[in-house]
Amino acid sequence: MWSHQREAFSTYKRMPSRDRSTIVDDVEENSALLQNSMDMETTNPSWLLSFPHVVVATITSLLFGYHLGVVNEPLESISIDLGFSGDSLAEGLVVSTCLGGAFIGSLFSGWVADGVGRRRAFQLCALPMIIGAATSATTKTLAGMLIGRFLVGTGMGLGPPVASLYVAEVSPASLRGTYGSFIQIATCLGLMGALVIGIPVKEIAGWWRVCFWVSTIPAGLLAFAMIFCVESPHWLYKKGRSAEAEAEFERLLGGSHVKYAMLELSKLDRGDEAEAVRLTELLFGRHFKVVYIGSTLFALQQLSGINAVFYFSSSVFKSAGVPSDVANALIGVANLSGSIVAMLLMDKLGRKPLLLWSFFGMTMAMVLQVAAANTFVSGSGSLYLSVGGMLMFVLTFALGAGPVPGLLLPEIFPNRIRAKAMAFCMSVHWVINFFVGLLFLRLLEQLGPQLLYTIFASFCMMAVVFVKRNVMETKGKSLQEIEIALLPPE
Repeated sequence: MWSHQREAFSTYKRMPSRDRSTIVDDVEENSALLQNSMDMETTNPSWLLSFPHVVVATITSLLFGYHLGVVNEPLESISIDLGFSGDSLAEGLVVSTCLGGAFIGSLFSGWVADGVGRRRAFQLCALPMIIGAATSATTKTLAGMLIGRFLVGTGMGLGPPVASLYVAEVSPASLRGTYGSFIQIATCLGLMGALVIGIPVKEIAGWWRVCFWVSTIPAGLLAFAMIFCVESPHWLYKKGRSAEAEAEFERLLGGSHVKYAMLELSKLDRGDEAEAVRLTELLFGRHFKVVYIGSTLFALQQLSGINAVFYFSSSVFKSAGVPSDVANALIGVANLSGSIVAMLLMDKLGRKPLLLWSFFGMTMAMVLQVAAANTFVSGSGSLYLSVGGMLMFVLTFALGAGPVPGLLLPEIFPNRIRAKAMAFCMSVHWVINFFVGLLFLRLLEQLGPQLLYTIFASFCMMAVVFVKRNVMETKGKSLQEIEIALLPPE
């Protein structure tokens, strides 16, 4: 051992003095950065710096929730005014055209976010939402309504993946879980806002047009406020604009945290960021595992039956003698309450425990639904089990299965593929969402509620096993630490 040390010392002595001074400078610089990184472990950036940027970004989720619920109450009035009353196909198109637009928007969201940046992508998603809402509000024909709904849908598909990317990339590691929960809370508030604004639709003629006009206000606010928000430092660094990335980190984290943040980014500088990401890279090779985890999580989220439960809840409450407005309020309160609890626990318990307990709770809620559909349960007992199971399902969904996948995926995807991998996984989400909505009522008629809810419970239990085996905990870790842990060496 001593001979090795002597050899190294003699080699150092034989170097020119200029080279020796360079080594000393490098050692001192790395020591300073190491000391700085140790300091960062004990102090966290102020939440006040990043909070306004995250709040502006979550306006997209507010709009997403609003447009999901905006036609629920007014659909009957719309069909009468536009002359397709009683045409169930036309009514279905008014709802599903929006989903088709969302699929198209999500499919291209990664290329838009990587091409023009996160801020411009937000502004681009606001544009079709404003034009589409205005078209729907002023139309006198079914065709005009469908065009407006499709345009709004493209904005709905583009916005949520970009919001998830942006929130993950601008949030301090210590607050990323809490900020990620804002997306789900904003979606809940949007849904509840649509229900509240739609209340006068049966008393005031043409009120449904006002419902569409209202949505242009937050969309316009999003496009305007994004002018003053930071660009994602991760995107800037990926584009080779390191000085701008450093300036944005200063706005987000404060001056004392900038060098450490840039050091973390530099760990992943492999010189391949300028190359275009091909679809084959997402489906094969070293990126397959994280894309598989992400797309499977979104698939299981939809196969759990959450949208079917939302769709079927009104008839369940109606059979229990609960008015539709009260039923919608109960579902909204359960959804919002679960989302708030998730926000409080996300950076304390972590993502994985919330996912596990959420999917397990959803399984138990579906078991209650199966019991309610059993012929051996009495009439009043069946109704109590059905209503209780439905509320429990929505509550436990909002605790983890709802908010966590949208937060976890941008965390586990490497910086190079993050935007396009999110686009791919969101496309999987929309495809399965569409087919669940399309087939649910037919399967309910052919299989009956007992067997159908058993299938949903099985998917929830499969999700528990999948999360236990495949999902890593990301709480408190930087995006770079997560990438290094998950990505196999080339």
